[in-house]
Amino acid sequence: MLTFRDITLRDHDLILPMVRDFYHTDAVLHEVDPAILERTFRDAADHGEDLLRGVLIQADGQPAGYLYITQCYSAEVGGRCVFLEEIFLKPEFRGQGLGPQVMAWIEEQYPSARRFRLEVNEVNRGAVRMYQKAGYDYLRYDQMVIDKVK
Repeated sequence: MLTFRDITLRDHDLILPMVRDFYHTDAVLHEVDPAILERTFRDAADHGEDLLRGVLIQADGQPAGYLYITQCYSAEVGGRCVFLEEIFLKPEFRGQGLGPQVMAWIEEQYPSARRFRLEVNEVNRGAVRMYQKAGYDYLRYDQMVIDKVK
């Protein structure tokens, strides 16, 4: 049985190893400074930070993964957009049908959302299949960014 709870600062040694593992999978195609991963964890665990929510996923009481979720307004759909920043399940919990349960839980948490959005790399075929089964389609845009992170 899956359960979900918001992370706290006490979860540092539980969540950060999973975050580091996430950043060494096909989900991420570039290096990210470990200091940024630390700062993001702190923000995700700070319940006063309304832009980022960190969630621990547990399967039968065992830590199975985590989520980082943000929200914004999408002019294209005229309402709230929930951006699934990071979705991670430990390897031993993959392939057991948990992904669709995680996706359903996310949608239940944000009933007023008009769009759910995530990024996926083509090489991450398992994730692509799971997201497509959950009803996600590609929204073809090229992203342009300027990072002002130090």
